[in-house]
Amino acid sequence: MGKILNQPVTAFIHSPQLEAYSYPPDCPFNISRAAKLKKILDSMGLLSKSNTIEIPPGLVDKKILKKFHTARYLDVLKAAARGDIDVEALHMGLGTGDCPIFRDMYDCSAAACAASLTGVELILSGKAQAAFNPSGGLHHAGPERSAGFCYLNDVALACIRLTEAGKKVLYLDIDVHHGDGVADFFYERNDVMTISLHQNGRTLFPGTGFEDEIGTGPGRGYCINVPLPIGTYDAAYMLVFESIVLPLIKSYEPDVFVFELGADTLASDPLAQLQLTNNTYVDIIEHLLNFKKPILMTGGGGYNIENTVRAWALAFSVLCGADGQSNDAHLGLGGVMLESTDWLGGLRDRELPVTLQQQETVLPVIETTIKALMSNLSDYHKL
Repeated sequence: MGKILNQPVTAFIHSPQLEAYSYPPDCPFNISRAAKLKKILDSMGLLSKSNTIEIPPGLVDKKILKKFHTARYLDVLKAAARGDIDVEALHMGLGTGDCPIFRDMYDCSAAACAASLTGVELILSGKAQAAFNPSGGLHHAGPERSAGFCYLNDVALACIRLTEAGKKVLYLDIDVHHGDGVADFFYERNDVMTISLHQNGRTLFPGTGFEDEIGTGPGRGYCINVPLPIGTYDAAYMLVFESIVLPLIKSYEPDVFVFELGADTLASDPLAQLQLTNNTYVDIIEHLLNFKKPILMTGGGGYNIENTVRAWALAFSVLCGADGQSNDAHLGLGGVMLESTDWLGGLRDRELPVTLQQQETVLPVIETTIKALMSNLSDYHKL
């Protein structure tokens, strides 16, 4: 790979091929984010560090995709991308407002899956301790259904591949939307613990992911859902994370993390109503790094494009051992980001003020959620 490395390697998985695809222009899911992110990372020198590598995704064939998706669904998806659309395609969620039919939908989604699986192979081979696929995180897709801008489920496939290698996987999803496609697939299994922190499904798509949805059979206690109230802010979010997620990680003792970093929890996001800054992402990644386990990190949601890209650049900088608040994090920003944002403080967001009313509205709900989760999970884990 061209570098002599004496420290853990972090891989950035991307290629010009991924930049060639696009969703319809009126779709909020804008996959140009990955290319914009690469431009920033290049400008900051983060991809030329001694412990970082940039790797293009490999290929993924139907046989691999069938480990999660049905053959029938893959055939219908590929045919619809060619313009051959029938009633079956509509029943599978294709042709809706959030899953439009377009030429690139199969190839683009397959490439995102290939990128996450490339990250898995780098981790399994020991060539990287961490990998980031910003084109991934398509967590809503089901075995036979598209949903929420997601046609193929790369993160579920990554978890499957890791379990095939005998790894105990902790899937952590902090996208603002419930990671339903992944949670549903592993609902009866305990070799993958799924933890999803998301805006309450009573106020946001997909309407699922409540405290009492904890798995069935061997998987009971291994599916964890943390619904959050509108207005949840950094300190309240981290209260839940440190009260529930950290003890679960310690109890479960995973071999590897798959981490879906949707940036639609940011206060600026136009499609959701949480109030986080990207400083919370730093706190979470630093907690994960403390466990000294491999991490596959993916993108996900994030519909304020500039702020999503900046958040992911910050996340990658922390993942590879840089500091998003240091002087290095300012290099190159002038020509890349500052023409589209008024924040001159580098990658980190400003701290947002929290009103007394916000605290009084959010904290009681958070505390109730923590108590409910502790009660529901106490038979299975030490919390």
